[in-house]
Amino acid sequence: SVFAAVQTFILLLVLIDIFINNEWQDSVSGKVFPVYNPATGEQICEVQEADKADVDKAVQAARLAFSLGSVWRRMDASERGRLLSKLADLVERDSVYLATIESLDSGKPFLPTLFVDLQGTIKTLRYFAGYADKIHGTSIPMDGEYLTFTRYEPIGVCGQIIPWNFPLMMTAWKLGPALACGNTVVLKPAEQTPLTCLYIAALIKEAGFPPGVINILPGFGPTAGAAIASHMGIDKVAFTGSTEVGKLIQEAAGKSNLKRVTLELGGKNPNIIFADADLDLAVEQAHQGVFFNAGQCCTAGSRIYVEEPIYDEFVRRSVERAKRRIVGSPFDPTTEQGPQISCEQQNRVLEFIQSGISEGAKLECGGKALGLKGFFIEPTVFSNVRDDMRIAREEIFGPVQQIMKFKTIEEVIERANNSDYGLVAAVFTNDINKAMTISTAMQAGTVWYVPSACPFGGYKMSGNGRELGENGLKEYSEVKTITMKMVAKNS
Repeated sequence: SVFAAVQTFILLLVLIDIFINNEWQDSVSGKVFPVYNPATGEQICEVQEADKADVDKAVQAARLAFSLGSVWRRMDASERGRLLSKLADLVERDSVYLATIESLDSGKPFLPTLFVDLQGTIKTLRYFAGYADKIHGTSIPMDGEYLTFTRYEPIGVCGQIIPWNFPLMMTAWKLGPALACGNTVVLKPAEQTPLTCLYIAALIKEAGFPPGVINILPGFGPTAGAAIASHMGIDKVAFTGSTEVGKLIQEAAGKSNLKRVTLELGGKNPNIIFADADLDLAVEQAHQGVFFNAGQCCTAGSRIYVEEPIYDEFVRRSVERAKRRIVGSPFDPTTEQGPQISCEQQNRVLEFIQSGISEGAKLECGGKALGLKGFFIEPTVFSNVRDDMRIAREEIFGPVQQIMKFKTIEEVIERANNSDYGLVAAVFTNDINKAMTISTAMQAGTVWYVPSACPFGGYKMSGNGRELGENGLKEYSEVKTITMKMVAKNS
């Protein structure tokens, strides 16, 4: 099977290297770190551990690749697009292999990984490939005999730090716009899930990207990540992860060279369900909105507000659905939910569940670790949740559904917006006026759906800037205004 082949291949490698300047290299320190399969708790392999010295080497390579007159800087924009398209083709060619590595490394069920994550990765790369030669400036009418126009130019060397919950998709979200605009990249995958990103490095070289354009450094946040955030040779940093770490990155950027920063951070997202909604649809979508990827989504609809007349029935059906959810091996085709990413994360989620119980929420089902090898948690549902409880305020990042009751539209808008976060929101109703009233009132970057063409990001402590879409390209560009004196002007 492909799974057996992948596992054998990784185990034969034993050590997986850092990718700098299109070459596989050992870390400067010689240190390595283990990577584990969260479904079994067993070690998969060891990976070379990048730290500050390796970041320095990667930045040097990226700066050389970005220097005036380099192959990359002189390359036609359409050729940058062709290279991104080629990378997308290679990801598509190896999609079963990549999905297998992703499931082994992260615990994601294989089929959703293949049909959701891989397809999203491929589509994102192709979307930005198509944009590479369509990044246009504008001409500006000026008083006097002048010609004025703008150019969108690449920022320079971009540091990118991606999370463990969607490693492949986040790699594409970061690389796509950065490369389409002509930047060079130093990218750090999460230490829990570096394997697919490192496989992408091999495909980057195969696609024909010049040396130094993309450098991939597996390592830890306090060392490699901190070195990227504070590096004087990096012009922009993009991070997806926790709000706590996002604050540290923004601080480091400010204290160093005031590098550009985009942050896609946490969420505690409201999901509002009115009595006139299609109840079967709302129950299923609310279920998937919380439990998808074992609840390890910044976009999880984890604050569910249900209108009073249907509250009890909604809770009953949600509990029934959660009890039917199949938890197990990522490579079992019937599995809906795999493990949490680590023992640490499993314990954190279980602590949240205990806080919900102790603060008086009603535990309807679940609430325990499953007696399986690995880091599994039962699908858990709470009712009678108050807005001031920890489980209603803090991001759990696990398979825990909280269901709250509301009476009026004014009340639910106020409660939904009463959060430090503002990433996404959702509303279920058959009344278009209610839907638009809620959508425009929500302090959230998205009211729901995220294909490659749509900008994605948050209000408040859910981050700064946007990824995807045309807005995502602008985060990787500097706008230059050029004015020249004309001998004669014709308007």
